[in-house]
Amino acid sequence: MGDRILQLRFRADAGKLKQVRRSVRESVRACGATEACADDVVMAVDEVCQNIIRHAYGGSGRGEIVLEIERSDDALVFRVTDFAPRVDPASVRPRDLDDVRPGGLGTHLIQQVMDSAEFIDPPPGCGNLFRMVKRIG
Repeated sequence: MGDRILQLRFRADAGKLKQVRRSVRESVRACGATEACADDVVMAVDEVCQNIIRHAYGGSGRGEIVLEIERSDDALVFRVTDFAPRVDPASVRPRDLDDVRPGGLGTHLIQQVMDSAEFIDPPPGCGNLFRMVKRIG
């Protein structure tokens, strides 16, 4: 485990994401990440949270999300936890880029900008846990 640099627990409501994005950007930049790196990380975290809000909680505004960021050597580790029903990680795949239509590109973008991104076994009492890693230098 590394040094925790941010922990947020917030209602699964899209209106909460502006503050989440701001907090993530400030935390990542304080760790020495470039502006471009911070942009990528903010986009990835936002996509994960939006997917939880839309799909795990059905856009109801009910439920909670926990975001943790830790620094481990030259990398930042992001853990995004929800308390919704478990999803089958195999069902969450990037859509073919030739399939042009709204939605479905977030998973592809996350995989492109992060060094790793995967579901891991959540602790007891949690629904899903998505972990991402971004090397910052």
